[in-house]
Amino acid sequence: MILGNKSIRCTLLFASFMFSQFVILRLANQAGSGYLPAAQQESVYLFIQIAAILGFSGHALFRFFHGLQRLYRPLLAVVMAVCLSGAAVMLFSSPASLFYLIVTGCGVLSLGFIGGAVYEQLALSARALKRMGLCIGIGYASAVALQFCLQLQWTVTPALAVLLLLSFAALAAFLLRDAALPAPAREQQPKDVSKSTLIFSVAVTFALLIFTSYYNSYIHHLQIVHSYTDYNVYSLPRLLMIPVAVLFGFLGDIRDGRYLPVCTLCAAATALLNTALLGRDTYFLNMCLYYVALTAVIAYYHVTFLRLAGKTKQPALWACMGRVIDSAVVILSFGLKMAAQSQAVVLVINIAALAVVIIMMALSGALNLSAPAAAEAELAAEVNPFPVVQQSYGITPSELRVLRELVLTDDKQEVIASRLHISVSTLRHHITSLYKKTGVQTRLALSNLVNGVK
Repeated sequence: MILGNKSIRCTLLFASFMFSQFVILRLANQAGSGYLPAAQQESVYLFIQIAAILGFSGHALFRFFHGLQRLYRPLLAVVMAVCLSGAAVMLFSSPASLFYLIVTGCGVLSLGFIGGAVYEQLALSARALKRMGLCIGIGYASAVALQFCLQLQWTVTPALAVLLLLSFAALAAFLLRDAALPAPAREQQPKDVSKSTLIFSVAVTFALLIFTSYYNSYIHHLQIVHSYTDYNVYSLPRLLMIPVAVLFGFLGDIRDGRYLPVCTLCAAATALLNTALLGRDTYFLNMCLYYVALTAVIAYYHVTFLRLAGKTKQPALWACMGRVIDSAVVILSFGLKMAAQSQAVVLVINIAALAVVIIMMALSGALNLSAPAAAEAELAAEVNPFPVVQQSYGITPSELRVLRELVLTDDKQEVIASRLHISVSTLRHHITSLYKKTGVQTRLALSNLVNGVK
């Protein structure tokens, strides 16, 4: 099987969050319509992005204080209830009120907190999955496909309500039952990602998002100048996000994602070249390439930061960094009034952003497609985490045998007991002891704990 049980759980978790995010943010964008003056209506989008950043940051800050972790599950449950309640209000009430605007802020803020929990869970599972990129790609593609089908009949409120409720049910099932690593395990996790790697990843992501933001503006400049008015830019070209998300997710799994940065750069450069050289006559193609480049960038920062976050001291902070940078670029673009700038200025900014991407990738070694021998040797010589966990938590040899089976296989208890030549009751006794010693309560959380140790 390409996707095992753990991979399916991660795929469903990410798809559920992305669909919930698509729906809630679209509802949030209606806030103030008919209530705020037209001049202030544009600031609602800025307000939404700030609320999202505060939500992601709030989750990372809460996870930083280890003494508060016993409150994590109850708090997450309350936040999910607030977010779902806010979505219900936005779904069934008029946006032309101050109340709707307040609910929007609370809903998006809580959505960001939930997103932080989702990204942290995925980052901590990344080391145990061989197909993390494919999980992200399939999850994102599924959410886009469902959103595309619903936006054709967006006024069908009952269908949206049911699907949104199912998405939150899935989020609750995965996040509340399979909590992330407890604080002691994170403290013992060694840091093996350099600051320069993180800095380069942030810089490349920022430049790529600047490009996609201004590239979209450049396309709309062409639309106005050359009178393209007959085509809905948010219909058919958007469907390209589905196969591209899966493709670039798959690229993120090949040789530890070594080809992903180069392929993302090529997608962005191709889109810009086509628009600059043939933009007058290829507006439909421009939109297709825009969605290809946008999806490639989204796949790049998701896969990159999820893979890096699990190797840092603060996975909750770095796992959602790409998404935070995305909102930050939106705020920056809003402040620079890109829609009011000339076509030539926007084109220059696009070229400059791609130049920064190329420089950053070259300095970080992302353009070198041949894996260095030292890196391959380091990868082959990864430390076995089981002795570390055994020593840290006082696990007996018998319990260690059970731990290995629980982490390295998806077999049922009866199968594991037969293979270890022990009774099921004895196996369950060892499992209970493992949960008590490590402080976790589920098999997935136990796997995350072991895989979080290098």
